[in-house]
This record gives sequence, C-alpha cells and structure tokens, in this order.
Amino acid sequence: MLGPVRGQHALKVPMGTGNGRTMQFPRRMRAAAAVVTLMVLASCSPAERETATPPDAKKGGSATVIEANVLSSFNPASTAGNTDLNLKIGHATHSGFFSVDKNAAVVRNESFGRIEKISDDPLRVRYTVNEGVQWSDGDEVGAGDLLLSWAANSGYYDDVDAAAKTGTRYFTPAASTGGLGLTALPEMGEDGRSITLTYAGAFVDWETAFDVGMPAHVVAAKSGLADEDALIKLLQDAPRGNRALPKENAPLQAVAAFWNAGFESRTLPEDPALYLSNGPYIVQDLVAGESVTLIRNRDFTWGAEPYLDQITVRSQGSPASAVEAVKNGDADAASVQVSAATGDLFQGLNPESTTTDFTTQWAYDHLDLNFSGVFADRTVREAFLKAVPRQDIADAMVSDSSLPGVVLDSQVFFPTDVKYQEAVESNGSAAYGSPDVQGSRELLNGATPTVRILYNRDSPNRVRAFGLIRDSASSAGFNVVDGGLSDAEWGSALGRGSYDASLLGWISTGAGVSRFSQIFRTGAGSNFTAFSDPSADLLLDQLVGTSDEAEQDSILAQLDKKIWSSAYGLPLYQSTTAAVRKDSFAGVESSPGPLGIWQSLPAWYREAK
Repeated sequence: MLGPVRGQHALKVPMGTGNGRTMQFPRRMRAAAAVVTLMVLASCSPAERETATPPDAKKGGSATVIEANVLSSFNPASTAGNTDLNLKIGHATHSGFFSVDKNAAVVRNESFGRIEKISDDPLRVRYTVNEGVQWSDGDEVGAGDLLLSWAANSGYYDDVDAAAKTGTRYFTPAASTGGLGLTALPEMGEDGRSITLTYAGAFVDWETAFDVGMPAHVVAAKSGLADEDALIKLLQDAPRGNRALPKENAPLQAVAAFWNAGFESRTLPEDPALYLSNGPYIVQDLVAGESVTLIRNRDFTWGAEPYLDQITVRSQGSPASAVEAVKNGDADAASVQVSAATGDLFQGLNPESTTTDFTTQWAYDHLDLNFSGVFADRTVREAFLKAVPRQDIADAMVSDSSLPGVVLDSQVFFPTDVKYQEAVESNGSAAYGSPDVQGSRELLNGATPTVRILYNRDSPNRVRAFGLIRDSASSAGFNVVDGGLSDAEWGSALGRGSYDASLLGWISTGAGVSRFSQIFRTGAGSNFTAFSDPSADLLLDQLVGTSDEAEQDSILAQLDKKIWSSAYGLPLYQSTTAAVRKDSFAGVESSPGPLGIWQSLPAWYREAK
C-alpha cells in the first residue's frame, strides 16, 4: 500500500494506477501538503507528452533506481501485497481507467477506456475497456478482468460472522469494501469489454472506487477452472453472501485463495503468467531481496509512452548506502526516508551534477494495539500508550536533529488540514501528550504484561522508534518483546495477529474519503487491530455518502474522538522523503503520494549527449 518509507503500507482503492490501495484524505489536506519541486502528471495523454518533450530528451537507454523496500507480490491490491515497492512496480506494469495526480485530482486515461456515469439515482457507472488493450501474453483485457476485480474488492460473496465464528471471507483486499459493497452483481456488456455497476445508495468516491486488477484468465487457470468463461459463470451464479445462512463455495474459495496469495513471489516465477503486464513495463528479472528489472512493453499504446527501455530497481535499506550509490554513479536516483540520522547525508553531494528534492508526504507513522490478548483490556491499552515517548520519536525522525519534531495528534487529520487544530483540542490526544510512566504504573497496579511489537527491522526509523518505546514502556512495568521481522516478511504478518502491537505507516493518494473505512470499519481489509465500534461504523457510512467537505470534516472529527477514546493506538509523525538523482537522469519529479518519484515514470529520460 507510500513513498520510500520501508515497511509502509498504502491505503488504497482498487488498482488503477497499478498501485493497489491508496489512502484518501480530504481535499483541503491534500492541497496543503508540502512538495519542494514541481511534479509531473503520471498519466498524461501521449499527445500531451509529445508536446512537452524536452529538446535534450534521449529515447531509449536504461536507469538504476534505489528503493528501500523489496518486491514480495505482483498483486498490490491484496492485503499481504499492499506494500511500498509492490505498489510502485504495480504502477509500472499496470494500466487502468484513471490515475491520481500530484494535486490528488483524478485524471482519466481515455486511451485505456471510458468511465461513464449513467445516472445519479440510482448511481450507475459503466466501465468500458478500449479495443486493443491487452495483457503481455496477448490476451485482451475485457469484462472478465473487470468482473474479477469487482468480485475481489466488493465483499459481495462474504458471509463471515466474526462474533459467531461462522461463514467465509473469500477475497482479502487491502481496500475497504464499503463502496463496492453497495453494488449489485454487475451487468456485463455484450461487447465483452464493459460492465455496469449499480449502487444501492450514495457514494461520493465512485470515480476512484473501481479499476482493472489481476488477469482473470490466469486466476481461472490457476484455481482449477477450465477457462475465463468458467470463472465468469462462477462469479455470476454465486449468490450474495448472507451471514444468517452461510454457505461454503469451494470453487469460489479456490479462486479467492489464488487471488489473495497466488501472486506472491520473491524470485521470478517460472510461469510468466504470474507477472503479466498491461502497462508500460514488463518485469524481466527478480532477485530475492536485491533487485527488480523492468523492460519496456513494446505493445503498450494505451497511455503515455515511456522513454527508457530498461529500469533496474535495487533494494537498499541503508539511506547512507543509497545516497552513496548516487554520489558514486552506481545509481541514477534513490528514494530515501528522512530522519535525524540522514541529516548530513546530503551535504557531500555535488550540487552541479546532483539534485535532492524533499517532500512532505501524505503519510504518517503510527503505533497500533490489537484489541485481543493482552490488550483486550482497555486499561492495559491506556497504560501502554501513556508510556510511549512520542516527542522523542518525532525528534528522532526529523532531518535536522537540532529542530524539534512535530508530533501528530490526530488519527484522521494532518497539521496542514484546516480542521486539525480544532479537532486536536477536543479529541482526547492531550492525555498522551508526553510520557506518563507513573500514571502507567498506577493503571497496571503491579501487573507486568508482556507485549510483542511487530515492525520492519530493516527500517532504521522503525528500529529507532521500537527502541524508544521499549525502554519507556519497560520502565512502567511492561515486558516488551522484539517482534521485528525482515522487510520481506513483516507485511504479510500484519494480518496474522501473532503480535500485540505494530509500528507501521500509511500513505495516501489524497483522493476521496474511503480510506478511513479501509482502516477503522469493523472487519475491513486493513483493520489489523480488530477495532470494532458500531457508532464509528455508522459515521463511516455517513462519510462516504456525504459530498459537502465541511460536513465530512465534522464527521471525521467525531470519528477521531471515538478512536482516541478507545485507546486504539497513537499517531506518531508525518513522513518526509528525499529524492536524490543525477542531473543527467531527467524528468524525475517527486510526489507526496504513494508513488513518490514513480508518479513521473513516463517522463523519465536520459539527457542526449
């Protein structure tokens, strides 16, 4: 699911930019995010790109880009696959109906297909893929792919009742199913390239609610079905899930199981069907934990044609090593997560040949507590949160340690949002403004609970945050266990619940408000804590049906207060990223959203010599 923050997840809507999920923030918050440089639109039309072609641009060539994360899945729309680099590689290898630009505005890609709102009451939207759009194996992108994406992201077939421990949750998308969950079974167009969605109620994020995902013909074959037509029939015949009358559907379970996990891989699969592309690039090689190689998709004509023939993505967790590689000419660009430890890294770069852009991201790091095990007791949750030194953590993450870090005091707003200060004054965050070890001890009343914290141990920022939390919480009486896992392992562990607390980050594309349901709704795909509040669910229902921004802010302020009152966890700080590049590698612009420099991928080029 962010910029180059190691171990960060992207809050998402279904994959359209190739990323998978993306977190949504209110429009005013997005506009205020600080970006130091001008950013290039990710999916301008070929005509626009041709008009703006720099005179020194060179067609062809290759580039090496360093990112902090490793690739672990070719399906970033799944819960396990919703991580930083998966998202970026997905963007390079997938195309869709729309993208979200640097200003969080939706940009239609009519070279790929059309989105048509047919009516408002009921809300009906038709999606049509253009003729000639195809997967890299030559199979056309069509209605079967659209139907599978809807099935995976709608929750339509689920009949699970968590309280009663009955029923089945079939697909596990990272995105909230709250929007597409309002739709009926789609109508398939006779052209074989379109479907129409009908919503049961208002849904303000309809424009970003749906896009093409994984290839249906591959999922059909890998789950034991005869062909894509058999998959279509299965999805059309299966009834909507009913928790009161759960019914097991083994063929559907097989399809969902493959969609959920079948595209996970840390090395290049022997079967190329597992990494098909319908975007500007195709994966050529994957070395576990080290690198990904992309080559141009020569058949790609339904979007902005890229300049570069090949891109090698190297995974490097050390910010110092990443910057040094650019400095020495071993890499053309690097995405680096900023912290106090990176303050001096950029000083030795030659300003005549190297550019560094700092961007405040639509992202934040946070500590979440699971509502089970040791933290099923609210008093224990509150005691633990009281011991967290948030200011020390924020100070450790700023680029210049002589400056104070800014603690984030809202679960739903950023400091740049117009509602932030008002919300903070009444949301209850003041109770956790500074560590209160004595208050924590009093709440524990002599108990010494054991708490296992999951985090990405390959992320310097997360390692530092864990150490600060461990030391403070231990002094309050907690026995803190190091549950850190490697970059390749920790993301999939989030959904398994074998921990008590987690350190992670969310990043947003900035479009819409559905992302809040993705995290805080009961049973949602990215609700890893099992937080459940019926009144919060009602607020989320109101939110996605409300178009007025002032009313949205009012609803979000109420939601913020409920989350804080539950001792859910703690927001820590907003993230900053640095994009370092050689000036000979041009067209590279930073974005505050989850793609970072990959937002400008079609415009990357080598300067002609």
